[in-house]
Amino acid sequence: MCTGRVDLAFILRSFYNRIDGVYIAGCRLDECKYITHGNYHALNTVLLFKKVMEHIGLNPERLRIEFMSSAEGSRFAETVNDFVRKVRTIGPIGKGEGLNGNELTSRLNQMMMLIPYLKIAKREKLSSHLKDREAWDQLFTRDEIETLFRELPSYYIDPDKCQACMTCAKRCPVDAILSGKNLIHIVDQGKCVKCGTCLEVCPPKFGAVTKICGEPVPPPIPEEKRTIVRKKKEKGQTDKE
Repeated sequence: MCTGRVDLAFILRSFYNRIDGVYIAGCRLDECKYITHGNYHALNTVLLFKKVMEHIGLNPERLRIEFMSSAEGSRFAETVNDFVRKVRTIGPIGKGEGLNGNELTSRLNQMMMLIPYLKIAKREKLSSHLKDREAWDQLFTRDEIETLFRELPSYYIDPDKCQACMTCAKRCPVDAILSGKNLIHIVDQGKCVKCGTCLEVCPPKFGAVTKICGEPVPPPIPEEKRTIVRKKKEKGQTDKE
């Protein structure tokens, strides 16, 4: 019922399923009947995803958003027909960009994992209310997106600080943390979506989670060294040996 419901994942899933183009139509800006300004959110989402498409080698013209009232049937038909003509000119997704099926799938899979990170990293701009069409293209720049991906963060659990409290593992939205009772936790870098939840919830008294940008992540601790052996120091206190 509202374009504010449109999510980056919806658009990406469409392309993953080999849809050649995605057209989004919403209410006119500043005429949201729900007073949520959801159409601005949809606009910013589209502007961000267009730049992401450029970054991964997809033609951004495959994605389009238009704003109109329910009485503008002729405008809807005109813009849809124009969009269909453009998409047909571009060609089938992937093929029109010179990408084979496996390469396209790989790039889209990588992007699907990074959607939570994109939402967090660009949450302020995603809530913008830009009314000037000329400013839309400048909301997200090509250099900004390239820097964003170049400086992708990774999260690492310091084996010397981890107390196996299970807090990060329970809160991780994608089960990317290998954990267990009295086992030093490990972030599965292949499953991690860069959301930073583990860093946020790790108890400050431990401070075991580190955010790493632009540097390789240390290798995980060997399985045989993950067990934490505890001994009582005083009543109610424990420590690792």
